[in-house]
Amino acid sequence: MLSIDTRISCIFVFVLLFSSSFTFAGQQRDGNTSNQSFSKAKRILLQTVYRDYHKTFYCDCGFEGKKIIYNNGYVPYRNNKRAQRLEWEHVVPAQAFGHSFSSWRDGDERCVTRKGKSFKGRNCARKASTEFRYMEADMHNLMPSVGEINGLRSNYSFAMISGESRRFGTCDMEIKDRKAEPPLNIRGDIARTYRYMDAAYPGHGIISKKNRKLFAAWDKEDPVDIWECERERRVAGIQGNRNRFVAEMCLVP
Repeated sequence: MLSIDTRISCIFVFVLLFSSSFTFAGQQRDGNTSNQSFSKAKRILLQTVYRDYHKTFYCDCGFEGKKIIYNNGYVPYRNNKRAQRLEWEHVVPAQAFGHSFSSWRDGDERCVTRKGKSFKGRNCARKASTEFRYMEADMHNLMPSVGEINGLRSNYSFAMISGESRRFGTCDMEIKDRKAEPPLNIRGDIARTYRYMDAAYPGHGIISKKNRKLFAAWDKEDPVDIWECERERRVAGIQGNRNRFVAEMCLVP
């Protein structure tokens, strides 16, 4: 028969494990609640999360600070100046969740310039809504990108595009008819980011019915890799919440 001390120890371990499991599972609905500044999020990502990993998300171009220093076969399509600049892209575009806020669509009484002119859109949502600011600054949803790609992708949704129209040299990023098809090796990353944002911020219509099937397929076709796991771990350590769609797969032997 176990001693009292042993039984207490066993109960403590069980409670600890149960509590940890419950917290981890519950985090699918918990988004960023630690930082409301998009500008601050970009600085943290550059200085901390990507301190020793200097590759852009879509095209694997090298960067140093805010400059692209190695193009890896990338050829500018239109804007050579912006192609030399590092920018931080929302995988789930700000507009995709921004339109669910009334302040974005219709404005808000707080959204008035010094000259008395009212405004709406992203700047109004940022000014009027704490939740929007948390979503905009969520580092799980921010990736380093060649500036030109960030600009051309705009707020377009991801999809499969027929044909192989290469506009950016060897970079297999296709943008056509207001759709974007990413390279095969990051499709799973994108799917898991969308699934995270959709679960962490319910009610904002982040994943459409059509794309739910697409992202499920991409998730299977492109499993997590070492960097995706490490990136998630670093962001979670700073921001305080997990992307469970990545973290759970990183625990699989």
